[in-house]
Amino acid sequence: MRTARLLTAAILALASLIGLAALLYPFVSPPAAPAVMGPGAHSQDAPLITIVLVALCLGAVLAALGSGETNSKMVAILGVLTAVNAVLRAVPGPAGFAAVFMLPVLCGYAYGPTFGFLLGTLSILVSGLIGAGVGPWLPFQMFVTGWVGLTAGWLPRLGRWPRLEVAMLGLWGLVWGFLFGALLNLWFWPYVFQAQQAEMYWQPGVGLLETLRRYAAFYVVTSLWWDIGRAAGNAGLTWLLGMPLLRLLRRFGRRFRFVVAGMSPE
Repeated sequence: MRTARLLTAAILALASLIGLAALLYPFVSPPAAPAVMGPGAHSQDAPLITIVLVALCLGAVLAALGSGETNSKMVAILGVLTAVNAVLRAVPGPAGFAAVFMLPVLCGYAYGPTFGFLLGTLSILVSGLIGAGVGPWLPFQMFVTGWVGLTAGWLPRLGRWPRLEVAMLGLWGLVWGFLFGALLNLWFWPYVFQAQQAEMYWQPGVGLLETLRRYAAFYVVTSLWWDIGRAAGNAGLTWLLGMPLLRLLRRFGRRFRFVVAGMSPE
């Protein structure tokens, strides 16, 4: 059982490393000629990255079943919540608002990092297939949304103080509202260049500090407003619905005798 848990952790670590490498390798191996808008960024490798990520998710499910961290009933719950979260992505809102982040935060916290990562990753895949759009951006959206749920599972347990618990989760959603946009921009930013605003775009050899300065300028001009809407939506939905949803999730957990390692049932 311990070996299976270590295998699950290793699969999640490998998936995360692949995601980070996919986002950062253009800075190490620069594209030959940045485009004006970079629509073809990762068009060659994105399908392979997606296939590898889905395979690792299936491996994580099997390893979690073997470790006792989950069971067949919780896998069924994962399937239902994945479908629900995929539909929630279509809920309209201002700027970059998206309801798709609330459940990965709450479920990652309630059921652990493995469940949170799988829910975030697979719900983005399903939503893309049913209408949100499939393109070279898809695997990067899957990775980053998976990290939202994964890291929520690392938060301290505050079940004895439900209001403080929901406040913490709302703040976590607020932070990830900005992090999501900042990380996701990296899938195309190294491939984009406009001579008229060269100070906002990356070029090989500019150095780390200059790269960070240019990216900060690009982020403020192009993404900050959208991310404010996303962050506010994440926090607001979690603060509004977090307490009843956590009670519901924990009720299912107790009914199916599902206990995350290191977490006592409540």
